[in-house]
Amino acid sequence: MAVAETVAEAVAKTIRLDDITQVFPGRLGTKVVAVDHVSFELKSDTPRIASLVGASGSGKSTIARILLGLQRPTSGQVTYQGKDVGSLSRSEYTTYRRDVQPVFQDPYAIFNPFYRVDRIFWKAIRNFKLAHGRAAGMNKIEESLEAVRLRPGEVLGRYAHQLSGGQRQRLMLARVHMLQPSFVIADEPVSMLDAQVRRHFLDIMIDFQQTYGMTTLFITHDLSTVAYVGGDMMTIYKGQIVEQGTVKEVMTHPSHAYTKLLIDSVPTPDPNDRWKTRVELKDGVPRIVPIET
Repeated sequence: MAVAETVAEAVAKTIRLDDITQVFPGRLGTKVVAVDHVSFELKSDTPRIASLVGASGSGKSTIARILLGLQRPTSGQVTYQGKDVGSLSRSEYTTYRRDVQPVFQDPYAIFNPFYRVDRIFWKAIRNFKLAHGRAAGMNKIEESLEAVRLRPGEVLGRYAHQLSGGQRQRLMLARVHMLQPSFVIADEPVSMLDAQVRRHFLDIMIDFQQTYGMTTLFITHDLSTVAYVGGDMMTIYKGQIVEQGTVKEVMTHPSHAYTKLLIDSVPTPDPNDRWKTRVELKDGVPRIVPIET
């Protein structure tokens, strides 16, 4: 397979979230603000991994759905190449769908249990006209599987329940490899994988950035994986981006109270080094509280 066009040769592309707010109806007529005036951009000419870090319920997955066009924000705008994603023409939206690819958390729920896993590749080949003829299509599928360290003979022709979680998740990475998108939106993609498979997944994601020039929004609550992939980092708290910078800068010198809380909450690998205190966040200010034993 021809190597993907280099970053210098590729057309520079930009996705921008501009003052995005997402409000959901709550109980008894209340409203829940899931995303609160969030703005940032992802660029393909400077491929990077940008981690969006926060606790459950902080708005991370809502941002992912908005970026993927699966949900319209209450206010604000998502633009691709300067155009509102919600106003793209059919052909423009098809291009957007190819350029912005998801990798979701649950590596089983994304597969239809009634079909063999091959189907996700053949649908992509047909929808985006990636190959002419079955032989060319099969070559493309096999090359992409090998790129994510899967043996075609061990996974093709099988149903999702016959494969491990790591194999299913790497199948989605193989689909990403085959489509060669500019952007990958990875929403908690390693949270259901064991440690060894998690490392393989992260290595492949780094390879996608360095070899194929893909920019990834890596959504997670796990700071250890953020430290491993490096790049940039944004902390989200109650739907707001409260801190951003390089991973090294933010983890070494966190400026926001919530980022400090996240870092202080990471356990050490020594089982004898138990937490004696915990950090509470009250009105945006962290405080140390003893743990009762």
